[in-house]
Amino acid sequence: MPARAGSAYYQYSSLAREAYEHAISLRLQEARMLSSRLKREEPGNLIALHVDDYIDFFTAFVSENPNTFEALKPARDRRLEALSKGEPNSPWHLYVEADIRLHWALLRFRYGEYLGGFTEVNKAAKLLERNRRRYPGFYPNQKNLGILHAAVGTVPDQYKWGLELLSSLDGSIEQGRGELESVILYAQRNDFVFKDETIGLYALLLLHLDNRSDEAWRTVSAAHWSPDKQPLHCFVMAHIAMRTGRNDKAIELLSARPQGKAFFSFPFLHYMMGLAKLRRLDTDAGPHFQRFVSQFKGRHYIKEAYQKMAWAELLNNKPEGYKRQMRLCVQKGQEESGGDKSALREAQSGLIPSIVLLKARLLFDGGYFKKALDLLQAKKYSDFTDKHNRLEYHYRLGRILHGLKRYDEAMAAYRQTIAEGRNERYFFACNAALQLGLVHEALKDKNNARAAFNMCLGMYPDEYKTSLHQQAKAGLGRLKGS
Repeated sequence: MPARAGSAYYQYSSLAREAYEHAISLRLQEARMLSSRLKREEPGNLIALHVDDYIDFFTAFVSENPNTFEALKPARDRRLEALSKGEPNSPWHLYVEADIRLHWALLRFRYGEYLGGFTEVNKAAKLLERNRRRYPGFYPNQKNLGILHAAVGTVPDQYKWGLELLSSLDGSIEQGRGELESVILYAQRNDFVFKDETIGLYALLLLHLDNRSDEAWRTVSAAHWSPDKQPLHCFVMAHIAMRTGRNDKAIELLSARPQGKAFFSFPFLHYMMGLAKLRRLDTDAGPHFQRFVSQFKGRHYIKEAYQKMAWAELLNNKPEGYKRQMRLCVQKGQEESGGDKSALREAQSGLIPSIVLLKARLLFDGGYFKKALDLLQAKKYSDFTDKHNRLEYHYRLGRILHGLKRYDEAMAAYRQTIAEGRNERYFFACNAALQLGLVHEALKDKNNARAAFNMCLGMYPDEYKTSLHQQAKAGLGRLKGS
């Protein structure tokens, strides 16, 4: 469209949309060029600021480079200042500001700035609610509100102070899911620029908050995505495949992932490929983790990657290689996330894992339940003398039987794990309580499900507490809304 001289306006014109689509395809250099062209040809179109923020968001989030994050902060401030000159009567005016704030909320959380993150979420939520009152039929608004409403009730206890900043926001998983479903229905009938983004958010909500993993996979499978052309499509699909027992499919997707100089570097896909290979007990998992640690400049998953390389050595019958990688695990990376803390704890223990329990764990995580059960049933509880290994034996048996939908046997194993391990520092009993709640929930036994989720919240293991408690709170939220 022709430029509107002397005016500031919002329009996802064909050029703006092309720039946005390049940004979410991680073709960030081309997206920047298109954004520059957009500013020249449509100098008043403030959607260029929205596109620029997507570019910066993916640059900082995917790279996890703290220097990049700090360097991009001033641009965020300039954008918000420029938006103050936008059309106040446009539904895009408050939405674009809110969306930029949500981008930066995620970045601040990623880089450990929790107060700043909650402050951004609070401001964004207020803007979105005000915009919804003004423009109730504006669907981009519902895309963001749906995620906020679903997530607000699952904030881990250690961040309860952050909820005080979100006093203006409440909701439930059921409410958020319904809002995103209405957006997807609209997108199926209309040309909606954020269609793929909404589908991805909805699928991740189903997977992580709503305990509907198979539905999450059906959602992305039916989306007509291009995982061989778009790295984020590949990431979301492979992530869901790996969490739903479709490990072979994940390897297929990651093998065909788009690569080359046109795409912004996404080293985490190497990590995912290594993990998927490890879960199939393939012998060539190690090099994928090595490529990840060689290319990644962020803080998370480094210790985990060295732990996984150690496991790969162990599976290849190289105990000295295991020890060498575990020494690197101690030396490299930081211990901020649950997985990295767990990896460091294993490295510092000096104990080599039981190869049987390790293989059973990996096979289970890959969805190879029958192979895992055959392996584990070749051993007996009495074969293990160490307290950790005995607890893990019951726990792994419960998880595998759960995966096979042998619920009565699974629940018996979970209860045994809880009885023996609820006062231990290991995560086995806490997760056994969570999984027991999920079994009861699947069997429509709400009272016992609620009791099990609360039992999970009453345990404080050294590992994975935040994640396990968040999932238990999500379970209680689902029960409340059902």
